[in-house]
Amino acid sequence: MIGVMLVAVHLTIALTSPLWVPYDANSLVTMALDAPSSEYLFGSDELGRDFFTRVMLGGRVSIMVAFSAGLIAAICGGLIGLSAAYFGGFFDDAVSRIVELKLAIPSILFVALFVTGFGQSLGVFIIVIAIIKMMGAIRTCRAAGIQLMQLGYVKASQLRGESASSIILRDLLPNILDLLLVEFALRSSSALLLVSALSFLGLGLSPPTPDWGLMIHSGLSAIHSEPWLILIPAFCISTLVIGINFATEGIADVYGLDAARGSTHD
Repeated sequence: MIGVMLVAVHLTIALTSPLWVPYDANSLVTMALDAPSSEYLFGSDELGRDFFTRVMLGGRVSIMVAFSAGLIAAICGGLIGLSAAYFGGFFDDAVSRIVELKLAIPSILFVALFVTGFGQSLGVFIIVIAIIKMMGAIRTCRAAGIQLMQLGYVKASQLRGESASSIILRDLLPNILDLLLVEFALRSSSALLLVSALSFLGLGLSPPTPDWGLMIHSGLSAIHSEPWLILIPAFCISTLVIGINFATEGIADVYGLDAARGSTHD
């Protein structure tokens, strides 16, 4: 419940903040690096923009990218993993080798190659992060699919002559929906950290987009005199990730998916 409450608070702020923040995110409203005050609750950043406004808006893009990538990773990873378990043989070996190859490449390097070739658009980030996070979902869902293939109702469907797509979508997929829910939460959590890390390294979202990772990067120059420029966005990232992880732990406990918790190695 703590995790659900933290996530709910962040989602509510992300969805409603454009309606009540006091200033435009990119407007220069005061002197640079002003201290927090009654008028500017979090002070101002290095350009004189209201830092409270930027923090409140800073999670919108990151949350959208992370949750979109997590959803794509869970659904596509689930379908690919189940297909590998169903067909076996060469297809299963090919999928397994591709997953192992991707897991051997550092995520930052993989994103850097993608960004160099396709640019830093929002769609590119969602796709590349979804590909990265999909690999763990494929392995988890493949293992679940192999177990389901031994059950009688799947063999009965095969004997009735049903198509492979019908068996995967109607017999296998509904039986791993609880696992996919956990996978979605896990992949979204790690995707959020990756988005923030990429922005911090200059490979993610571009200024002047309000983003927590970019704020931490920009605040490094004033870390000794204005530490809140780093601590506040870092607190926002931490509480959201902790909230998602707590909620995921609860979901995994409810469905008895101990093996799925902690499968965040990718």
